[in-house]
Amino acid sequence: MKKILALFAASCTVAGALWSAPAAAQFAKPEDAVKYRQSAFTLIGSHFGRMAPVVKGDAPHDPAQIKANVQVLQTLAGLPWAAFGAGTEGGGAKAEIWRDEAGFRKAQQRFNDSVAKLAVAADGNDLGQLRAAFGDVGASCKACHDSYRQRR
Repeated sequence: MKKILALFAASCTVAGALWSAPAAAQFAKPEDAVKYRQSAFTLIGSHFGRMAPVVKGDAPHDPAQIKANVQVLQTLAGLPWAAFGAGTEGGGAKAEIWRDEAGFRKAQQRFNDSVAKLAVAADGNDLGQLRAAFGDVGASCKACHDSYRQRR
């Protein structure tokens, strides 16, 4: 058991170092960064979307399911950002990401803050608070897409 815990701790240390490293150091090719961030956003959309029927009142509120999706969303929310380093232009990303780094970082922070508030609402089991927090996450996604994502 101690060996497993030591291996897990070492893996977390390596993963943490990779997440904090520049995008160029993490990805062999710029296309790899684009694929990585697109994959992360696809998973974010999937886990966020799974809660929509509950928020809209089209499905019963299952607090355990909501919490499970929010926990995954919290993890995923930190993943795509390192894949936006210099030289990783492309995909559906607008050039404004690299021209307005401060604005893009602010949009990231708004998203991460709204996901944190969603986690608090999910823990509270209050459907009204969950709806409001869910709406804030969606608004942060839309604001970032409007400014930094190409229309398809």
